[in-house]
Amino acid sequence: MSEKILVIIASGDREKVLTALVYAKNTIKYGWIPEVRVIFFGPSENLLSGDSDVRTSAAELANYGQPVACKFLSDRDGISEHIEGLGIAVEYVGTLIAELVKDGYTPMVW
Repeated sequence: MSEKILVIIASGDREKVLTALVYAKNTIKYGWIPEVRVIFFGPSENLLSGDSDVRTSAAELANYGQPVACKFLSDRDGISEHIEGLGIAVEYVGTLIAELVKDGYTPMVW
């Protein structure tokens, strides 16, 4: 089993996103897997700006790890500043995802 996971939270389904956030936070907090990266991509980014429970959970995750959201999509939707206000970095993620996979991270897409 991989010692590195890449949690890609892309769903627009609120319940899936909340489940992914709990899993990612607890995996980091309790050290279930040594290296965890989290990327918000696509519809999940809109939940970061529009759903209070998702915002709260994402801000908690940011206290444990360094989540990143896709800059291209958040800029397009005008929500980059709001996402950054949660403690989530906003960066272009296409190359980042490719580099992490090449570096041995196992992607988990929610």
